Amino acid sequence: MPYSLRMKRISCINCSSEKLRDFLDLGYQPNGNNFSTSKERGKEKYFPLVMLVCENCWQVQIDEFPPQEMLFLEHPYLTGLNETVLHHFEQLADDVINSVSLPSGSLVLDIGCNDGSLLQAFKRRGMEVAGVDPGVIPGEIAKQAGFTVFRTFWNLSTGVDLHKKSFFPDLITATAVFYHVPDLHDFIAGLKQVMKANTVFVVQCVSLMELIKQNQFDHFYHEHSCIHSVTALNRLFESTGLKIIKVQDYDIHGGSFVLYITLTTYPDCFDNGLQKALKREKDAGLCSLDTFYQFSRRVNQNGQGLVSKLKYLKDSGNRIYALGAPAKGSTLINFCDINIDLIDCAVEVNQNKIGCFIPGTNIPIISESKVLCEPDYYLVLTWNFLDFFIEKYNNYLETGGYFIVPVPSVQIIGKECGSAARII
Repeated sequence: MPYSLRMKRISCINCSSEKLRDFLDLGYQPNGNNFSTSKERGKEKYFPLVMLVCENCWQVQIDEFPPQEMLFLEHPYLTGLNETVLHHFEQLADDVINSVSLPSGSLVLDIGCNDGSLLQAFKRRGMEVAGVDPGVIPGEIAKQAGFTVFRTFWNLSTGVDLHKKSFFPDLITATAVFYHVPDLHDFIAGLKQVMKANTVFVVQCVSLMELIKQNQFDHFYHEHSCIHSVTALNRLFESTGLKIIKVQDYDIHGGSFVLYITLTTYPDCFDNGLQKALKREKDAGLCSLDTFYQFSRRVNQNGQGLVSKLKYLKDSGNRIYALGAPAKGSTLINFCDINIDLIDCAVEVNQNKIGCFIPGTNIPIISESKVLCEPDYYLVLTWNFLDFFIEKYNNYLETGGYFIVPVPSVQIIGKECGSAARII
């Protein structure tokens, strides 16, 4: 198993405290978005995947993570292939424009713009738009769609460069980006270089509270240098001269929150929901080590239960495919040591993954359109879009097929009690 140089965290990414505690060890894993070909398989670089929580500010972060260039420069994920996310972006654009009364013609900068899907939503609503993204594949797609894209990571240096160009957006967005950041303070310093007195930074994050409640451990992978709570981020923004003016919850990605962030001089013009969010998280135990230790025990029990179920079904003569090959699926597959003896293949629509293998395994990824004979069961690695796939695969379920859903506990969905039935 090849290893690589890595950076190890000895202090909290948020508050710099050294009061970090391990709570979940997912073993050595490859980069979940590095889909190898047959020639490359077995040569992947592995990194430890250990999650820590800070007892001072309750930030959750990874212990050691690979170089950002390795993770993101050839990133294969394309937002435009995900219908659920596209619908969410339409709603988010409306919500943001209405919340801050953003006038037509305002300048919107999307950090981590990927293929420009969110930019497209704001452009349709009369905004001027531009993006930042280091990825070669998605960035080129966004450029071909006519968007200005700065091919770089977001940090202080990028903010300084844009400041020198007198580039001062009215709105800055970062969806599914802020938990990819190895240096949160450097990211924020870059923001402050381009924020005007009335600029609003809108950041969307996977909710740590929902992750813990729903045992969504596969949200942990190397790209996710940290998973956020409102509690931890409120401390971070306050310490850097910013403030949260609004908190809004969404169901996307298994449960997310969106924060509206401004300079401290920005007027508070509406009930921001911050205190309610902080109380919910405290009541959920996010300021207690025992909550994280209990979560770890549930994760290990759930993994054992999933493998037992798969082995039983396989020994009974069933064919099992994986539905989707997301990075989160790589975490689950490698943590549970699942391979082709249990899963025949994974089906995908992303051409950048088809013809490759799930990282760290010999499970091939095939085109969804090439499946001629449906399996008896699909292990739904893309469980965060379960409702979409239940509708898309309705005929499969109605004619006797089954979904295996790995979280919050191992569940099987079949037709006998309706498409939404969960049968252990």
